Amino acid sequence: MAKNILVIHYSQSGQLTEILQNFCSPFTDSTIEWVKVEPLTPFPFPWNSAAFFNAMPETVLEKPIPVKPLLFERDQYDLIIFGYQPWFLSPSLPASAVLQDEKFRKIMNGTKIVTVLGSRNMWINSQEAVKKQIASAGGKLVGNVPLIDKTSNLISVITILHWMLTGQKTKKWGIFPKPGVSDEDIENVSQFGALLKEKLNDNQTDRFQEELVEKGGINIPISILFIESRAKKLFMIWANLITKKTAKGGNRKFWINFFKYYLIFALFIVSPIVLMIYHIFVRPFTGRQIKRELAYYRGTQLR
Repeated sequence: MAKNILVIHYSQSGQLTEILQNFCSPFTDSTIEWVKVEPLTPFPFPWNSAAFFNAMPETVLEKPIPVKPLLFERDQYDLIIFGYQPWFLSPSLPASAVLQDEKFRKIMNGTKIVTVLGSRNMWINSQEAVKKQIASAGGKLVGNVPLIDKTSNLISVITILHWMLTGQKTKKWGIFPKPGVSDEDIENVSQFGALLKEKLNDNQTDRFQEELVEKGGINIPISILFIESRAKKLFMIWANLITKKTAKGGNRKFWINFFKYYLIFALFIVSPIVLMIYHIFVRPFTGRQIKRELAYYRGTQLR
């Protein structure tokens, strides 16, 4: 049964575009409208370190940036597929801009929405923010498909920086894994698109997320769950601090660099120690709570 589908996203490297193209490939009998979000001031790719970390405060505080006018062919769609990336445990600046765009919010109202993410490995907090925006616009989130880099946390930090700062999705020094979502996962995401098509045609989209989870479509490492539960609060503190210091005439570059070196220290020194303590002394006694948290974040409901 033909459907009218809107796919809207922003992609710097092209990875998310490839993910979405494969995800949507089963919808051969539907009309798909593609809208690419374009910031008025483009973000660089490859990034440079200064530009990347300078984007942190506004990203974490979800301040929208100016984007080129969003042009839609229709006022209503049977389904919206919203693709985005997390930056600093928050929706990327272009994603926040779209979610706060009044024209798009009117289209979201009363419409079924599926989010598709391409991320390093931390997407829980950003998805919570997206859930709130969708709910406040009157949209109905029926699915979330997060694709992640499945290598270990610290290894993925090294590989993603290599990709982000060089623009090359290659093995650093020929020994590290390729950065980003694996080619296999990008190719196989079409199976989840086929599942969504089936549920949409049968008017059973409320079953999509449940079956997606059953098919192993959502991977949340317990270590990442633990880190995310604490890191967003720290990011908020830093974002507010830098914003306030800058507003009072402080040197923004100094505070951004301070945050950068704090983050490197926290990732490579503090985080491994804290995680070791957590797995030895805390995790064995919090099994039920972990199961509840995992069940919640794998779903689409908002607390």
